[in-house]
Amino acid sequence: MLTANAVSISGNSLTLIGVPWFTLETTGSPGKAGLVAFCATLPVVVSAVTGGPVIDRIGRRRVSVLSDLVCAAALAAIPLLHWSGALRFWMLCALMALTGLFHAPGETARHVLVPDLAARAGTSLSRAASLFDAVSRGARMAGAALAGVLIAVIGAEAVLVIDALTFCGSALLVVYGLRGVAAAEPRRAGAPASFRAYRAELREGCAYVLRNRLLLAIMLMVMLTNGLDQGWSSVLLPVHAREELGGARELGVLVALFGGCALLGALLYAAVGHRFPRRVLFTVAFLLCGAPRFTVAALVDGPVPLGVTMAVGGLGAGMLNPILTTVMYERVPEELRSRVMSVSTAVVLMTTPLGGLAAGRIIESAGLATALLVFGAPYFLATLSPAVFPCWRELDSAPDPAPGPAG
Repeated sequence: MLTANAVSISGNSLTLIGVPWFTLETTGSPGKAGLVAFCATLPVVVSAVTGGPVIDRIGRRRVSVLSDLVCAAALAAIPLLHWSGALRFWMLCALMALTGLFHAPGETARHVLVPDLAARAGTSLSRAASLFDAVSRGARMAGAALAGVLIAVIGAEAVLVIDALTFCGSALLVVYGLRGVAAAEPRRAGAPASFRAYRAELREGCAYVLRNRLLLAIMLMVMLTNGLDQGWSSVLLPVHAREELGGARELGVLVALFGGCALLGALLYAAVGHRFPRRVLFTVAFLLCGAPRFTVAALVDGPVPLGVTMAVGGLGAGMLNPILTTVMYERVPEELRSRVMSVSTAVVLMTTPLGGLAAGRIIESAGLATALLVFGAPYFLATLSPAVFPCWRELDSAPDPAPGPAG
């Protein structure tokens, strides 16, 4: 599963760089690049909030495979239509929306298997979560570096074809690698499939999140920062690289540098992170990886200062997901995991459709430097919340026995 996730996430990195660059090259408009990002992320929220019960009923292995195959077909269609002269801007938006609709359930299906596979492998939950995140970070780093080079050499359209092939590879690995894993198969028990049963299962996931103050605080904070991150990755950084840093190769290097240092941060947390208070480590790490890159990009010229800032920020970013993932696994019972993970994914992605759209509009109306500072200020305030609000103290406390589904 780690290998499949690495292949799939490498493809996501190609998409992260290839699609904005393709849009900027073919339209020349940051606003349209933001609109494509909006179309790609809005369906992610819809599929995430409704997908938990579906994942359990269809089976985590099947959902992962279906997700990858649909994403492969949609991404391959973009360059094929472009080369044939038939691609229109609305088609690009529609294909990216289709990719977004199917991407989240597949990633959630793989994510929720980590505790079961950790137990099967005989490793601790915190180490498995760190390893899962380290592999994901490493894949993002490799995919970003490869994307920057390939765009410069063969063009953004060809990169999207390679992207589609990575999703096919991930699907094959899951088909053959997760056979015989009971947690990956459909749930046969429970109420017969119906809209009423589906709604009840979805409500259980929402109710669990609302009852847990720490999980709710985490989701609200990450919801805000994810929207700002989306504006950064889909519009602000590509436009900055295109206009001021030299091009796609520099963009790929910066994203790869951030991802490589995030990989190192995740490995460091896996090795020694348990020795430090989670709350302090989480707060410092988030402060390092958040607002500084926006400020440096806006006020300092050249790729080197931004590269150093992103390297330090990557170290911090690598420690965040292992902490949050471990907290989630500790507090959510297995029978609710798919539903709670889907609800949490939907909540934390709720602002992402607006991030790219807002970034494009602000650039066109007020300029790139202003847009970077406008995004950096709320990011800084959000990352202060673990140091301010008392509910975050629960990061360092042992969780209460997790209640089962509501009756």
